[in-house]
Amino acid sequence: MTLFEVVFKVTHDCPFGNISRKFPSLRMFLWCDREHEVIEVIVEKQKEYTAIMEEISKIGGIIEESSDRHKVHLITKRCFCTLENSVGKNIDALNLLHVSPVIYEKGWEYYRVIAFRHEDVERLLQRLKDKGFVFEILRKVPFDGFIASSLALTADALFSDLTEKQMDALLAAYRLGYYRLPRKADVQKIARKKRVPRTTFQEHLKKAENKLIASLVPYMQLF
Repeated sequence: MTLFEVVFKVTHDCPFGNISRKFPSLRMFLWCDREHEVIEVIVEKQKEYTAIMEEISKIGGIIEESSDRHKVHLITKRCFCTLENSVGKNIDALNLLHVSPVIYEKGWEYYRVIAFRHEDVERLLQRLKDKGFVFEILRKVPFDGFIASSLALTADALFSDLTEKQMDALLAAYRLGYYRLPRKADVQKIARKKRVPRTTFQEHLKKAENKLIASLVPYMQLF
């Protein structure tokens, strides 16, 4: 039997999705046991921290919280995956393997599923369409990896937030030895080779590094 990996994003009227839409700099990673939800919240703008926590508290209450006011881990009292209009409920109703976490960003929910048949994916998409959800398939390919070692991390989760210029800056820095020990090139040298201002290149590189680390941290902590 051939397995298929499907990554898609959805936007609709969802409590956590609405919060991420209200705070565009926010990223949320959610794991659920169908009773409680474990959420990692990454707050890029520290001044928004209090407001975001208040919004989440209104949804279902918080049992436990640990935070450095930039990244916060919390457990909510109520699971929303089982609501009739939730994407999780629709995934559970079909022969699909849902791979956590769900990622919320800028009003979008990102999901990854392993499907056993094309028909199951088509049925899920039809359900979402019938409910008026807006969705987009980001990846649909035969799954030829080992599930135990590869489900926790995807290229989409790591790199989807990087712009083309940020990705290019990372690759150029790596190629020219910026990340070697001892370092083979500095920002000025790389910028000169790229024929861009040093400050411009440095900005792209730092933003790329920050986004990449922010995407990696939840998986490192889970490990």
